[in-house]
Amino acid sequence: MDKSGISRILMVIIIISIVVLASTILAFIFMRPSPPPEEKPPEVELRIISRHPTDILMKARELFKKSELAKKYNIVEIRTIVIPPGLWRKYIEGGKADVAWGGGPTLFDYLYQEGLLAPLDSKEVLEAVAQIPDEIAGTPMKRIGRDGKIYWVAAAIASFGFTVNHDRLKDYGLPVPSSWKELASPTIGKPLVEYGEPALGIADPTMSTSNTRMYEIILQRYGWKEGWKILTLMAANAEVYSGSADVRDGVIRGEIAVGITIDFYGYTAKFTNPKCEYIIPKGETIVNGDPIALVKGAKNPKAAQAFIAWVLTEGQEVWLDPTINRMPSNPKVFETPRGKNRTDLYEAYQATLKTKGIAFNDTLALMYERVMQWYFKATLVEVNDRLKEVWIKLLSLYFKGKIDESKFNEYVNILGAPLKFIDPLSGKEVEFTEEYAISICEKFETDPTFKDKLISTWKKEAIEKYTYVLQQLKKY
Repeated sequence: MDKSGISRILMVIIIISIVVLASTILAFIFMRPSPPPEEKPPEVELRIISRHPTDILMKARELFKKSELAKKYNIVEIRTIVIPPGLWRKYIEGGKADVAWGGGPTLFDYLYQEGLLAPLDSKEVLEAVAQIPDEIAGTPMKRIGRDGKIYWVAAAIASFGFTVNHDRLKDYGLPVPSSWKELASPTIGKPLVEYGEPALGIADPTMSTSNTRMYEIILQRYGWKEGWKILTLMAANAEVYSGSADVRDGVIRGEIAVGITIDFYGYTAKFTNPKCEYIIPKGETIVNGDPIALVKGAKNPKAAQAFIAWVLTEGQEVWLDPTINRMPSNPKVFETPRGKNRTDLYEAYQATLKTKGIAFNDTLALMYERVMQWYFKATLVEVNDRLKEVWIKLLSLYFKGKIDESKFNEYVNILGAPLKFIDPLSGKEVEFTEEYAISICEKFETDPTFKDKLISTWKKEAIEKYTYVLQQLKKY
């Protein structure tokens, strides 16, 4: 056989081999069973307990449900529950929550200490957490547990100060205040004497975590004794509202000239009423991180952490809404198209980063916090009418020149001094010192009978003190 014949035979063999091989491959492909369709995760409804206003929660719900993370985890509904801090434990222990969001580090540190938070551990959430600075203006933005795990992270940041209504200040002839101490001054008390109306607004600390933090700032800035004197006179000068949002709205409407507020309430007030302005008391504030956390016993921990990851990344755009105006914790949001349009908020953010606050001891505040809140409520909120009566009388005598400054300060020191009372435990007289507040904090939290006795005693002693000063003033 010649060479050309051999070549043709070899070519035929090669072609047959290729055909056989191709047939085998095609048979394998078509005979192999198809992989089962990927199962879609079950529908999830997340439950979020919060202290945020409804506008924030509705905006977040609307945006998140359109997100890729919501689709990935098949999160079909977000149910937000706005409840007082006192009910958070009940909801968490009752399995009625997956996420806790907003309310300040005070509340979240309490939840952490009580073992009501779970550590963040999903890859998605830890990658998001890494985008949040560990500290801003010297304040921690994450709560690291003793086990080295992260239990809450700041979803936003905030400073604390007061919002003023310039029109109302002018009506009352009042200067623009620049310190906490000025809010406790006779000057701010003038409208009480002249018009029978308070110029200042504050909130019940048991109903407001932001106001609680401001009272703690004052106690640490001025010291325990001087701090309580300032808090007492602020309460005497003020309309005491049930919540911090009510204080903000009072300033917007012009019911009051000054209201102590968290920063974003001040920015919202200005957006609503251009005559309003938020003021940071120089050297007398702190910058806080407002947390988000996974709660212990969450029924949907993976989906819950996906939501937290979204809040810390894409969801930061919620804060940019002109009706919300919060400071983001993730600075990358200002690199987005929407963020670049909020130059006003970016400037406020930069100013917040440069804020020089006090050296605030968060651990110390937590050691006396619950006791402080209820002492404030018992002595300055529940008997505020008695306090105002004696304060108005004292101011009237002072303004008329019937008592001099020395005598005025003498009575102010009596009014503002921490109470002395009979301790229900020892039966001995004690003074409401910082040390005493710390020493009883645990029992105060766990023994309702002890708590009720103390609150009743504080209220009774406060009334007696105010009555005594009022009787003394009747001599003039």
